[in-house]
Amino acid sequence: MERPILVFLHVLGATVWVGGHLVLALSVLPRALREESPRRIQEYEEAFERIGLPALAVQVLTGLRLAWIYAPPSAWLGFDGHVPRHVTLKLITLAGTIALAVHARLSLVPKLSTADGARALRPLGWHIVAITILAVFFAFVGVSLRGGGLL
Repeated sequence: MERPILVFLHVLGATVWVGGHLVLALSVLPRALREESPRRIQEYEEAFERIGLPALAVQVLTGLRLAWIYAPPSAWLGFDGHVPRHVTLKLITLAGTIALAVHARLSLVPKLSTADGARALRPLGWHIVAITILAVFFAFVGVSLRGGGLL
């Protein structure tokens, strides 16, 4: 019974994380760039972080537990075999997500509040697009693991 609950929570977290980033990248970001309005991004981020970061945490925790159920940690890394390949790709994607998020939070987001905030929008926009691509790839790899090996 544990596995179905973990999968449900994992998918629910992914829904929030991926959906929130798709809304940000495809709706909020283009408008913010067009209007040169850093405030649009800040307002969305403030609202999304309250559910987005917990959703990511749920994904990480349930993902680690599910990986443990599918294979022992000693078999996680590598590309030889269905489960190790998918777990490795998920961990690489997580590392990329964390690196982009930390860089954006420490380097780019603070610039949005300055007089030069509009100039910070384009570099932040590239981060938003990259993290959205990683979020979609997270979902793709998860579906591939559970749904028959698209990778």
